[in-house]
Parts: sequence; structure tokens; C-alpha cells
Amino acid sequence: MSSDKTPIFITGATGYIGGSVLERLLSHPSASTFEITALVRNEEKAKILESKFPVKVVVGNHQQLDKLESLAESSHVVFHTADADDEPAAKAILSGLRKRHANLGDLPILIHTSGTGVLTDDARGLYVTDTIYRDTDVEQLKSIPPTAFHRNVDLLVIEADTQGYARTHIIFPSTIYGIASGPLFEAGISNPYSIQVPRLIEAALARKQAGMVGKGVPLWPDVHINDVADLYIVLFDSIVSNPDKTGHGWEGLFFGENGEHSWYQISRAIGEVLVSLGISTDPEPTSFTTEELIKYFGSEWMGNYSGTNSRARADRGRALGWKPKFTTEDLLKSIKPEVEAILKKKAAGEGRTHTKV
Repeated sequence: MSSDKTPIFITGATGYIGGSVLERLLSHPSASTFEITALVRNEEKAKILESKFPVKVVVGNHQQLDKLESLAESSHVVFHTADADDEPAAKAILSGLRKRHANLGDLPILIHTSGTGVLTDDARGLYVTDTIYRDTDVEQLKSIPPTAFHRNVDLLVIEADTQGYARTHIIFPSTIYGIASGPLFEAGISNPYSIQVPRLIEAALARKQAGMVGKGVPLWPDVHINDVADLYIVLFDSIVSNPDKTGHGWEGLFFGENGEHSWYQISRAIGEVLVSLGISTDPEPTSFTTEELIKYFGSEWMGNYSGTNSRARADRGRALGWKPKFTTEDLLKSIKPEVEAILKKKAAGEGRTHTKV
């Protein structure tokens, strides 16, 4: 590989978001100028990825911090699409970028993945908040408490930009939906499924009736997997072509949303699909009990997550030219294929692999 190529490192390539972003990098008009490296845990997937696609694959995991640091140090651009809450991994990546800056004088670029879970409250399905966050309102974004979900890593990423050894940007996907497709997914390398809606579907299937937290009234933003993956590329292209006009640090926080749904809407749509398939007799969702939250979601806190408010407007991405196509109506239409996919996998005796929200 030629040294004049742009070295790009991507984490989470076998995941839902990472696979979708890597698809777009591989089909990018400038793909021939990229030198892409991916860190992959599964050796079999690593072999397929390296043999079928122009990607250098390093076998390893995010607990191998020296390896993460070295891969970041070797890259001008890092797409971090894996676990948003893995602080040691984030620190290792940032340490690598700091070393690159110190040793080469390069100003490396980090596009980190967080989530609008950082905006959540403790509504437990009972009320709608009037607070709507806009990603262009820096003072409002600075007011988010350091104890918020994802916030510890977000602040580390922003601080790296403040210190001046990297240009950092953070994308905050909301409820991502849609079954991802493309060569990486067809090859069995990347996971095509989201997490939030499928978890509610799996709980509904287990109890044979759609469920919701409380009354299901809180609101969340939503975004199709294709639209949010496009946002990464719109941002990347803007960084490359107009670096001085592309926000970074506190000015580089990008929400991913193109609509808003209530949790009741999701659960009701699940209920209607279950009735149509003869699994349930009543499409109306009922409230999860505390015991059910623990049983189906692993903990009461994680269960109540699907009863929080998270309201956001993606003004900054749209200002760069991001044009999401799918709406909340598409989210509701996507539920039937998700139910069918889960039933098919259950019939085949396969489990579901989820990326973390």
C-alpha cells in the first residue's frame, strides 16, 4: 500500500453502525486513496473481511489497549463506532492520537460515536419533557451533567480537541432502525440488527403481548441506519474538503435524527404485528412490571431506558448538507420485518447479537 494514502482506522467494523460506515468508505469516490485498517475480534470474520475487501485487518479486542493505541497512532483518521461507554478503550485511542501529533506534527481526526441516550431523564414512561436539545446550542450541550449516560467518554473526546492534539467530532445516533444491507452484511461479517426496537420485540414475543414502560408517553428521536451512516460520510467529506468550516470539539457534536416517536407508538406497532401473526389477541401494549423489566432487559434501569425522554434536533449535520430520507413512519413500518427476522432466527435456534446503544 502506498504511503501517500490516507490511513484510516475503524473500530466496530463487524457491528451495525461500523459495518454501515465501512460499506460507505469502501464505496466512496476516493476509496482508492484510503488505507483502511479494522480491528476485529472474531478470527473467522477477520479472514473473510481481509480476503474479500480492501481492508487491512488486525485481530484483537478493545481490552488490548496497547494495540488500540498503536493502531490509532498509525492513523490520520479514526472512526470509533464500537462501545460508546468503554472509557479505557477511548483513552487508548486518544493516547495514540496524542503520540501521532507529538511525533509527526499531524493533526489527526477522530469521529467518535456516542448516542442521544446522553439526553435521557428518569420519566419511566410517565411524562413528556419540553426540553429539546439542539446540536448547535453549545451552551445547552455544556449543561448536560457529567453523570449522564455516555458523558464520561464524550467529555474525554472533547477535551482532546481542546488540548489541540486532535480534531474531534462526535455523532449521537438516536433510535436507529432498519435491517442493514450490503456486501459486508451479506458476507456475514457485520451485524445487520439494531438494539432498542428488537429488545422490545423480543420482550413482547416472550410475554405474547406488546409491553411498554409506564404509559409509554415519553419521546425519542429516530434515524434509519442508512441515514445515520450517511451522516458519518457527510461529516468526513466536510472535514476533508472544508476543515476550517467544519465544527470540532464543542462545535463538533452532531445529533442523528429525522423524526420523533413515543414509546407507545413503537409498542402499539409491535402489538399490531403480533396480532397479525396470530401471536397475540390484543394489539394494545400493557405496562411492564418491575419483574418483567429485570427479566427481559437485564435490570430495572435498562428496562426503564425504554421509558425515557431524549429530544434532539440535528441542525448541525443538516447545515453540512446531510439529507436524511427516512421518517418516523418508516420506523413504524420497519417493525414487521424486524419481528419476522427475530422469529426466523429463533426458529433456526440462533441468538441475536446486539451492538450497544
